Amino acid sequence: MQPAMLDAAILEKLISAAVAAPSIHNTQPWRYRLNPDTVTLEVRAAPERALRYADPTGRALSVSAGAAVFNLRVAVAHFGWDPVVQLLPYRSQPDLLATVRLAAPPGKDDGRHDNGHDDLYDVIWRRHSSRSPYSTRRLPARVRCDLTEAARANGATLWLADPEETAWLLRLTAEAERRISGNPRRLAESRAWIRDTGPYGIPPAALGPRDATGRLPMRDYLGPRPDGRGGDDRSAAPFEPHPTIGVLTTDQDRRTDWLRAGQALEHVLLLATSHAVQVSLLHQALEWSDLRWSLSDAHPTPGHAQMLIRLGYGPVGPATPRNETAEALDRRR
Repeated sequence: MQPAMLDAAILEKLISAAVAAPSIHNTQPWRYRLNPDTVTLEVRAAPERALRYADPTGRALSVSAGAAVFNLRVAVAHFGWDPVVQLLPYRSQPDLLATVRLAAPPGKDDGRHDNGHDDLYDVIWRRHSSRSPYSTRRLPARVRCDLTEAARANGATLWLADPEETAWLLRLTAEAERRISGNPRRLAESRAWIRDTGPYGIPPAALGPRDATGRLPMRDYLGPRPDGRGGDDRSAAPFEPHPTIGVLTTDQDRRTDWLRAGQALEHVLLLATSHAVQVSLLHQALEWSDLRWSLSDAHPTPGHAQMLIRLGYGPVGPATPRNETAEALDRRR
């Protein structure tokens, strides 16, 4: 496909694709800027939507931005350009997390062209988390292989935990949930992003039920009431007894690795969606430094855990809102 002229309509599609990426608590902690001289899109942090207590280092923010970068890669290639990505291009601009230049496509024999993901373009807007119970149906070997290869293609590793490893991961997640529910600042921060209206945060309808068996510690954003009950009136339902949990890791733990992890995460999520596999993210243990390091003990392969991914077959569930493209695009030069 030959690249079209970058007009306002295509620019809006590119930003809409980026904004559709997942982010912690759906904070969408990014903004975008076009450099028309180099035809480059800049992905910048939006610190006003960072999570001070759950994400003090900005790791989750960077992972979220990396997911947006992957969506940009898919969309840019869809419209015929070669997306040339640079991570953290200028030390003097720490808020500039990545740039995506819209380059002319290389020759057919040049392996640089990033159009191998064009079949994922339409999936971008269908992907979202499903916090509902999944069935007992297992992921086929072919799907597992596709997902692990997607992570590897982006400089990360995805391993699917066996039953013993899964039990350990869920124990760590349950401990993180217990800590969050007992930490007033973290709980208040979490509650602040449950919103009935507006372009940010998670609508109550998207939270899903609690696990009636108590085996699967889904995030309880609202926390306990004074009487010890949960913070809202969500019903309880039995979740799958043997969940499939994937652990996304990187060899190093620098900001560039966080951004690569986000790209790997989104590639995995889009591929899962294309295979009709539902996904929810278990991030709680990653928000506590000691628990995050303990996640590595579940598997002998060395690496730094960046995300726990629950995979399975079940209801699609409601989507979360997104910011308008015009508001996400910073038109300053």
